[in-house]
Amino acid sequence: MIVSTPGRICLFGEHQDYLGLPVIAAAISKRIQMKGQFRADKIVRFSLPDIESVEEFELDFPLSYTKERDYFKSVCNVLHRKGHSLAKGLEIEVRGNIPINSGTSSSSAMIVSWVKFLCEMYQIPATQKEIGEITYEAEVLEFTEPGGMMDQYSTAVGNVIFLESRPKIAIETYARELGTFVLGDSLEAKDTLKILAHVKFGMLSGLEKIQQVNPDFDLEKASLEDCLTYQSILTDAEWILLQANISDRDILLEAKEMFEGKSEWSDEKLGDLLNRHQVNLREHKQISTTKIDRMIQASLEAGALGAKINGSGGGGCMFAYAPVHPEKVVEAIEKEGGKAYIIRVDEGTKVEKESLFY
Repeated sequence: MIVSTPGRICLFGEHQDYLGLPVIAAAISKRIQMKGQFRADKIVRFSLPDIESVEEFELDFPLSYTKERDYFKSVCNVLHRKGHSLAKGLEIEVRGNIPINSGTSSSSAMIVSWVKFLCEMYQIPATQKEIGEITYEAEVLEFTEPGGMMDQYSTAVGNVIFLESRPKIAIETYARELGTFVLGDSLEAKDTLKILAHVKFGMLSGLEKIQQVNPDFDLEKASLEDCLTYQSILTDAEWILLQANISDRDILLEAKEMFEGKSEWSDEKLGDLLNRHQVNLREHKQISTTKIDRMIQASLEAGALGAKINGSGGGGCMFAYAPVHPEKVVEAIEKEGGKAYIIRVDEGTKVEKESLFY
């Protein structure tokens, strides 16, 4: 059995999903592949040649976790609790070309592949959305970790999705054909915890103060004018984050109208919305880095229509929308010391007829 799953970029909604606000994400043509077969014993053995690692465990339920984020085991535990009998060992090879630890969801793509692989091997019926749900349960809920559900759903479902989590999880898939993007890896390690301490917990503390004064305050509906009432009870940092989140929310809604055909489509408008989003991420949420700022500027000067940082920030990747001459954007990003890849929007998790990697 061979399955593969795409990485993803977040088009709109960075640092919004954990606030209950929607996101628009796109699966990309960089993938993780899982290839394997049953063994005669109850040992599950993963070979991960890309990172020169091997992992194995025995199927003896409930599986006990022996490390942080023990996702291969947590998926088995989640499926076991749902009544599925996983009795045979497996020999598996994992390969991929998604940049690792760079904000393009290589980890979630691998775990989505694992869920998909088990569902195919054990003939467990599951839609792409259900595979996203199982992965979210195994990655986030099982370890009570902070984090939204964008990574699991966008890599499982594929293409461009609009995802909202309130009042309930709802996904829309957009079929619009997009041109080429260029993914630029800064090769800087992400400092996710530092970023979350400022952006997430700073915003949540501000919301808590507002909700003490007005329990009915709704970030999804509030206008900037509504928020002026609360400026005096917020710190300067909390006020800046509140304004940035409302602005990003509205930028996303403009993009949504265009993806849905409610306003006229324009590649230039998409680029402009990405650029406006990046201003908030750079200036107000402060998740960009000097190197990524240079890579973004270089890509725009080389003809990209828009560009922004991708993922939680503090390092990792940026991307540029470059439907024309993407190779010039690649060259410009690499002159700034990044590693660049031309990518397209891609399908979600799926069975492959033959291996993508040799």
